[in-house]
Amino acid sequence: MSVLQITKENFQQEVLQSRKPVLLDFWAGWCGPCRMLGPVVEEIAEERADVKVGKINVDEQQELAGVFQIMSIPTLMVVKNGDVVHQAVGVRPKQQILSMLGAER
Repeated sequence: MSVLQITKENFQQEVLQSRKPVLLDFWAGWCGPCRMLGPVVEEIAEERADVKVGKINVDEQQELAGVFQIMSIPTLMVVKNGDVVHQAVGVRPKQQILSMLGAER
């Protein structure tokens, strides 16, 4: 599955109402660490059909960034059943991101 671009318009449907856990990547184009993390997030999206993966550009979606009080990027969040269950700030190795998602397959 490809990475979804999450906006305030599709957030309710794609994230809060998702039956699958959702990995959210809060990022910006000017952020070097965000660009380093991007390919890892895309790999996870391709490999894990049991997870929905979305990216939120904090420059374009300032309202969503504010709701989640994003102070540093990249920030990764895992949302299950509408609730944030894991959050990590900064670049993380793929294995650590996968462990945030749990072993659900």
